[in-house]
Amino acid sequence: RSRQVMGFDSNYVPGWDCHGLPIEWKVEEEFRANNRKKREVPVPEFRAACRAYAEKWVGVQREEFKRYGVTGDWDDPYTTMKFDAEAAIVSEFLKFVDKDLVYRGSKPVMWSPVEQTALAEAEIEYHDHQSTTIWVKFPVVMAVEDVPMGGNIAASGASVVIWTTTPWTIPGNRAICFGPKISYGLYEVTAMEKVVDPKTGAELTPWTKAGEKLIVADRLWESVKSAAKIADFKRHRDVDPSGFYCNHPLKGFHGGYEFDVPLLAGDHVTDDDGTGFVHTAPGHGQEDYIAWLNAGYSHADIPHTVDEFGAFTNEAPGFEGKKILVLEGKKAGEDGDANGAVIAALIDKGALLARGRLKHSYPHSWRSKAPVIFRNTPQWFIGLDKKKPDGRTLREDALAAIDATAFTPPAGKNRLRAMIEGRPDWLVSRQRAWGVPIAIFVNRKTGEILNDPAVNKRIVEAVKSRGADAWFDTPAQVFLGSAGSDNEYEKIEDILDVWFDSGSTHSFVLEGRKDLKWPADLYLEGSD
Repeated sequence: RSRQVMGFDSNYVPGWDCHGLPIEWKVEEEFRANNRKKREVPVPEFRAACRAYAEKWVGVQREEFKRYGVTGDWDDPYTTMKFDAEAAIVSEFLKFVDKDLVYRGSKPVMWSPVEQTALAEAEIEYHDHQSTTIWVKFPVVMAVEDVPMGGNIAASGASVVIWTTTPWTIPGNRAICFGPKISYGLYEVTAMEKVVDPKTGAELTPWTKAGEKLIVADRLWESVKSAAKIADFKRHRDVDPSGFYCNHPLKGFHGGYEFDVPLLAGDHVTDDDGTGFVHTAPGHGQEDYIAWLNAGYSHADIPHTVDEFGAFTNEAPGFEGKKILVLEGKKAGEDGDANGAVIAALIDKGALLARGRLKHSYPHSWRSKAPVIFRNTPQWFIGLDKKKPDGRTLREDALAAIDATAFTPPAGKNRLRAMIEGRPDWLVSRQRAWGVPIAIFVNRKTGEILNDPAVNKRIVEAVKSRGADAWFDTPAQVFLGSAGSDNEYEKIEDILDVWFDSGSTHSFVLEGRKDLKWPADLYLEGSD
């Protein structure tokens, strides 16, 4: 308004991001109020309800802004659910496909079992959470340094001890990480404390017995000893865990876990807390995943132990169907029966050393407010460090653009630059219903994306004519034409991250309107 008073042609174009989980979540609530779960509602009906909900609130909010006296082009705002906008978003995504920057990877991602979707870091908030902690014994079966010298006791027969706040990840364990600079010792238990049941007064049988040998970081031995109620011990010698292999603590449980667990060096391991060893489940943590691949193991060796509802699959023998979180009712978001089942199995196998409780900061979905988990699942990513045809990467281009932009206040520049420098590849897929689809076909045999100009043109034209619904209600063969058959190609129906919608506004606002031009003189963004 001030610029218009000064004589500038300053056209403020208001707009709304209309897709995404907030609207979908509200529509789900409306269906649940009518005793219909989302999975029982046909996708076209659900999408229509989401569109109607968004249209209603765009109208309400537009009138509120006008009453506030906000000057803008209220008769022609932009919305990301207009057909032209949805087509432009699809077109922008296909540009990344054309530059070979889009790939499907099997990575651990933050997953909301309550919402059944992957979440990006921007959709996460942290709250205090009470977690069950356990100390677990992994029996050493092979140690490279087992050449007894001077009467030293061999490490084979001892147990490497790990500590975790997520007992349910133990079935997904495939390795243990140690710190190359950490001092480790071989300790023998010589006596246990007497522990009495406070209710009955009966003496409890300890989970650890005299004669057991444990390998722990020296700096953390006292805390491990206290947790396990060990009364007395003997430290035999230093231990270098390089080249060790252990049995899985659940070996033989329901006929599963019959594999060696290697010890891998990792710079992320510290001796600040725990045991100095990190239980490594490559399907349930980013550092675990990186350590696993850096050691030369493959994606194919990472199990899919948990499904989209946060329940164990048959790749977690003995725990099929056990749930990590309660998904419905008054206890939604609380621990399910998975932790208890895993702990009971560890006790049965004689692998539990101790257990406890810990209050700590834990990631939650900012919408459902329920805890999230790390889960290995196929997702779509845009690679930030893959070379484009011009030889540069997206990260390099983004950092250069930041450096060439004036920020007010200047601190915003440093904040954004630090975020871009350190962020991982962009997870752009969501397993939802309301939004712009990842409108691509994938070869069922090779996994390669079909990048055919004629097919892409048909997709964009269909969305421009009938909206994103066209992707879902049009047979695949109509888009494919002579490029292939739907038996050969899989039609992807995941939804694009709504931040991709936001990032594409330039294409259908600045470049799509006669009264505006690219680049903008001013772009207003919230700090979230």
